[in-house]
Amino acid sequence: MWTILQAELFKIFKRPRTYIAFAAIAALITMVQVGMKADGDSYVKFMLSTLGGNFDVQGKIMNGYLVCYIILQMLLVHVPLLVTLIAADTFSGEANTGTLRLLLTTPYSRTQWVLAKFTAVVIYTLLLLVWLAILALVLSMAVFGTDDLFLFKSDYVVLIRENDVFWRYCAAFGFAALAMITVAAVGFLLSIFADNSIGPIVATMSIIVFFSVLSTMNIPLYNTIKPYLFVTHMNSWKEFFDERVTENNEAVAGSIQYPMRIVHSVLVLGIHILVLLGAAVWFFRKKDILS
Repeated sequence: MWTILQAELFKIFKRPRTYIAFAAIAALITMVQVGMKADGDSYVKFMLSTLGGNFDVQGKIMNGYLVCYIILQMLLVHVPLLVTLIAADTFSGEANTGTLRLLLTTPYSRTQWVLAKFTAVVIYTLLLLVWLAILALVLSMAVFGTDDLFLFKSDYVVLIRENDVFWRYCAAFGFAALAMITVAAVGFLLSIFADNSIGPIVATMSIIVFFSVLSTMNIPLYNTIKPYLFVTHMNSWKEFFDERVTENNEAVAGSIQYPMRIVHSVLVLGIHILVLLGAAVWFFRKKDILS
């Protein structure tokens, strides 16, 4: 198993297009950081003015923690496309080059090939998110420094103390990894049915867009299925940045306002991954290899 996993990782990282995602993330994060460094105070003043009222905030609002939150809000919507570029190419790429049949001449079973390829995709996804974390969080902390995290919500603000922030980002990135692996599992499954990579990539992104639009429609019929859609739970990483408050409206340090929402989202995403991976194994074992 380890031998074919090494082979799959070699296939992924020998291709130049694999590094497009890393370069794109670096370019986008750099643009945001440069913009915030140049005019971040104006951004903060604008957000404070939209909330109304008077705020007397001690400390530096525009710090590395806030910059990272802004980056995550912007980028995690687009990272699924970067993950799909690799996940949807696993089997379809082999079929396109005519090497899929050669895989079955090896002493490894079809199930082992599916598991090895999926594990390689998971490793790629995790490395992509580690790269995102280094640039968005660690680099932002180095450039902008750290302070309390002051978040602007739709009708309220959240203030999280500096010593209570870092673990929340670690948990948020861990949750984001689970969400991105779910996206990868969708593209991975679709790649089994195609002879080129374009079809699974477009199909995966279409599924995400379709379900995302569906999850925003406040219609009773659709409201019943929203809790079971994986796209509904992809943004639940934000739950780590809402603190529980007491009756006196005082924040409880180290707490999460709705922890069960996170648990529910983890279960839904985990079940999706297992079902999609199980389906990939089943369909590939039944598939007639003609290319």
